[in-house]
Amino acid sequence: MTASKVVALKDINKTYGKAGQKQYQALKGISFDVEPGEFVGIMGASGSGKTTLLNILSTLDTPTSGSVDINGTDVTKLKGDKLADFRAKEIGFIFQDFNLLESLTARENIALPLALQNVSTKKIQPAVEKIAASLGISAILDSYPSEISGGQKQRVAAARALVHEPAILFGDEPTGALDSQSARELLETMKRLNDEDDVSILLVTHDPFSASYAKRILFIKDGVIGKELLRGDMPREQFYGQILDELGTFQK
Repeated sequence: MTASKVVALKDINKTYGKAGQKQYQALKGISFDVEPGEFVGIMGASGSGKTTLLNILSTLDTPTSGSVDINGTDVTKLKGDKLADFRAKEIGFIFQDFNLLESLTARENIALPLALQNVSTKKIQPAVEKIAASLGISAILDSYPSEISGGQKQRVAAARALVHEPAILFGDEPTGALDSQSARELLETMKRLNDEDDVSILLVTHDPFSASYAKRILFIKDGVIGKELLRGDMPREQFYGQILDELGTFQK
C-alpha cells in the first residue's frame, strides 16, 4: 500500500537547550505535505530554521514534538537499526559537498547504498548502469572522484542518492559548490527526473535560481513557514522573477 503523501509534517517544534536553562526554539509548529511526484523548494535565510527542518525530515535529528510521516511511516517512532534501515531504503540525499568516498570509483560510490542493504552484486550492477545512463555519467563510472569535475561529482552523488529508488530525494544546497554551468545542468537533471520519472524532490536552498526549478516554494523565517508560492503553468524564468520579488518583501 502506497501512502497518499510522500511527506506529512504535523505541528513540528524543535527546541534546543535543557529545561531550566536558556532555550532556543528553532521550529515553531511547522506543518506541510509533499505529494507524490512533487518538487518542493524550501527557502530561508541563514538561521531561519531550514537546516534544522531538513535534518528532521532526513531523520538526522528528532523534533521536540510533532510527527514526521515519510511514505506512511512516522519516523519519529523509529529507533536504532529500524531507523537506519528506513533511511537507507526510503530516503535519498544530495549534499552540498558531494560526500563521495575518494578511495572508491564512481561506480562503487553509486553502488554503496545497495551494498549496505546486502543487495546481490548481480542486481547492483544493472541498477548502477541504469541510473548512470539516466544522469549521463556512464563514461566516468570507473573514474575516482579526484579524476572528475565538480559537476560530475554531484551527478555521481545524485546517482548514489537515487540508485535504491527512495520515496523522496532531499537536496541540501546541492548546487552550492558548483559553477553556474554545472549548477544549471544538475537542476535540469533534477527537473527531468521529477517530470519524467515522478521522483519526489524537496530542495533546501537560499538560491532563487535553484528554487525556480521547483513547482512550489515554502518560505521559512524565524522557525515558521511564512509564505508559499505556487508556480502553476508559469514559465520558470517568470517564476524566478516572482521569487526575487517575494524575497525582497519576505526578508525585510
